[in-house]
Amino acid sequence: MTPTLPSGRALAVPAAVYVLAAGVFAMVTSEFAVAGLMPQLAESLDTGIPQIGYLVTIFAVAMAFGGPLLILALLRIPPKAAIMTVFVIFFAGNLLAALASSYAVMVVARVVTGIAAQAFFGLAVSLCMRLVDPSIRGRAVSVAMSGLMLGTLLGLPLATFIGGRLGWQAAFWAVAVLTAIAAALTLALVHNPCEAGGPDARTETFTEELRVFRRPRLLFALVSSTLIIGATFSVFSFFAPILTRITGFTEDAVPLLLLAYGAATVLGNFLVGRLADRHTVPTLLVGTLLNIVFLLGFALGAGSQPLVILFMLGIGLVGVTMNPAMAVRVQRAGGTGVLVNTVHTSFITFGVVLGSAIGSRLIPEFGLRAPIVLGIVLAVLAIAAILPALHAPRLRPAACSALDRVARGEKQPVDV
Repeated sequence: MTPTLPSGRALAVPAAVYVLAAGVFAMVTSEFAVAGLMPQLAESLDTGIPQIGYLVTIFAVAMAFGGPLLILALLRIPPKAAIMTVFVIFFAGNLLAALASSYAVMVVARVVTGIAAQAFFGLAVSLCMRLVDPSIRGRAVSVAMSGLMLGTLLGLPLATFIGGRLGWQAAFWAVAVLTAIAAALTLALVHNPCEAGGPDARTETFTEELRVFRRPRLLFALVSSTLIIGATFSVFSFFAPILTRITGFTEDAVPLLLLAYGAATVLGNFLVGRLADRHTVPTLLVGTLLNIVFLLGFALGAGSQPLVILFMLGIGLVGVTMNPAMAVRVQRAGGTGVLVNTVHTSFITFGVVLGSAIGSRLIPEFGLRAPIVLGIVLAVLAIAAILPALHAPRLRPAACSALDRVARGEKQPVDV
C-alpha cells in the first residue's frame, strides 16, 4: 500500500533525492574506473597489474576509515554546505588522477577520492531520509542508491569505453565533468532539511553522534550489513574466473553476463526499496535466506551454464540490493545523523574488503568454489545478526520535512 497524505495524494520522493543519486553515480563510476583501465594504467604509470589492483584496495580503505573522519570535521555545518564541500574535494581528487604522471600521485588521488566518496554516501543517505516522510524513507534510499546500481551497470563500461578510446586520463576527466554537473544540480535543487525551523534544522554535536553507538540494536544492524555485503562480494569479486574456468564461458561472454547481473541489481534495488519501509526486518531476513539458496545453487551448479546464469541473476536480485532495508534498519536503531550513516557505509565497505580479501586467500588452497562457500558462511552469520531484530520493539523515528508537516498540518517528533 502506497503511503498517502490526508488529502489522498500519494507521498512522492522529491527531485532532490534523484539529484543525490546522480552524485552517487559519479562517485561509484570513479571508484570502478581503475578496474576497467588496469592495463592502460600499468603501462602509463610504469608499474604492474598487481600494483594497479592495490589502487582498488587503497580506495576502499580510504573510504572505510577516512570518510567518518571527514564527516566529523563537517558536523557543525549545514548538510547542504557539507555535501558541496565534499563535491569540491572529490572533484579535486579526480583532477589529480587525470593529471597523475606517477603511481605515487595516483595513490594520493585515490585516497582523496575514497575519503570524499564515503563521506558523500553518508551525507546522501542521511539527507535523503530527512527530506522525505518517514513512511517512504526506504524508497528514498533505494532512489539514492540507484546511483550505485547504475554505476555498476553503466559507470564501469562507460569509463572503460572512454579510457580505451581516448586514454585513461579521459575517463577521470569525464568523472570530473559528471561531478561538476551533479554538484550544480545539488546546489540548485537540494535544500537543507527543515529550513522552516524544525528540530532537524540543527546539526548534531560530536557527543550526540557518538552516543548512539552504545545501542546494541545499532551494533547488530551494522554487523549484519557487513556480513550481507561480504557474502555477496565474496562471489561477485570472482565472477569472471569462475565463469570462464569452471563454467566454460568465453571471456567475450563475461561482460554480457555482468551486464545482466547489473540489470538484476537495478530491479532488486527497486523492489527492496518498496518493501523496506513496512517490512524492514522480514525483507532482510527473506532476502538473505534467498541469497544463501542462490549461492548454494551457484556453487553446486557452477559447471552448468544455464544454472549459473539463473543463480547469478538471483544473487544480483537479493545481494547488494538489501541496501535500502539495511539503511532503514540502521536509521531506526541509530537515527538519521550523518555520522551514523557514514559509519554504516564504512561497515558496508568492510564487507567488500572482507569478502574479496578472504576469498583471495582461500582460492590458492581450495579452488575457485571456496569464495562461494565463504559467501554462504557469511550469509548464515548475517541471519544470526538479523534475528534479534525480530524480537525488538518496532521504533520508527520520524524525519522533519517542512513541506510534509505543512501538508499534514502537524509537527513530527525528533529522531531519538
